[in-house]
Amino acid sequence: MKNGMVIKSAAHDTLTDEMALVNTYSRRELSADEVYLFTVALCDNDIDRDNERFTVESLFELEKLFVGKTGIIDHDPTAKNQKARIISCKVESVEGKTTALGDALFRLTARAYIRRTDANKELIEAIEAGIVKEVSVGCSVENTLCSICRNDMRSPLCNHIKGREYNGERCYGELCAPTDAYEFSFVAVPAQRAAGVIKTGIKEKNMETIKTLLAGSDKELRLAESDMESLRAYIGDLEKKAQYADAYRAELGDRLKRAFSGLHIEIDYNTAESILKKLEVAELQTLIKAFGRQSDRPAAPQLCRQTGEKPIGNHEFTI
Repeated sequence: MKNGMVIKSAAHDTLTDEMALVNTYSRRELSADEVYLFTVALCDNDIDRDNERFTVESLFELEKLFVGKTGIIDHDPTAKNQKARIISCKVESVEGKTTALGDALFRLTARAYIRRTDANKELIEAIEAGIVKEVSVGCSVENTLCSICRNDMRSPLCNHIKGREYNGERCYGELCAPTDAYEFSFVAVPAQRAAGVIKTGIKEKNMETIKTLLAGSDKELRLAESDMESLRAYIGDLEKKAQYADAYRAELGDRLKRAFSGLHIEIDYNTAESILKKLEVAELQTLIKAFGRQSDRPAAPQLCRQTGEKPIGNHEFTI
């Protein structure tokens, strides 16, 4: 279990958009008066009380996995304990703050809602008063890498203990490759010190909402300055990812050309380049894998052929 903090939220300009997200989970259409919306910091990339930390890559994976997940009390997985549901998530940098390792601090925040009912009134009031603030998340990861030896801490290759120092370096586990997210829970003491409900004055629309507006508008569309900043940041992130994708695709192309050469496939440069440009990344990977299997087969001896079951020896050849 990893932990976070509830963030009390101010009025949102995007209430209509958020209510549309809420109503994707409800059986009937709920009004804004029927729900309590809040922001929660689920987890971050700092070392927590369990001497573990999520990598930034893991946070981005959890960003997708936690959408739609439920909020409960004290990790008690019963239907009567379900109190909230997450409608959106995003990874954000925390300006001016760093981790214990000196890295830039990133956290996974979520927007969630609670039904305004008599049964939930006390919980909502406790959140508003700052009494119920800390949260913990339940999720699973594929690997917990040791910071000392870089092996999975659950494997026999690692004999280090989290929290201990080795040659002056503190040992901790890096939580990598999340495979599932289960829930977030209101708790008294979270493992991650900064996880929980937090205050926010965020007014920008989430990127999915902005993209929907752009796709559905055939007229001039006006965006707030904060939305423009979000759009610029989103485009910048896409451009950065595109650079990585181009570099990876170029690497796959070089590997495929080496595979051609290894199998003595004669093809001129221009033709090879033309073919490679038309192939998707998945197609390049498939071809590299297939040609790799071909190149692994042993070559047949030149001076020994076999026809049917009867071998033909070297005396059949004139040298």
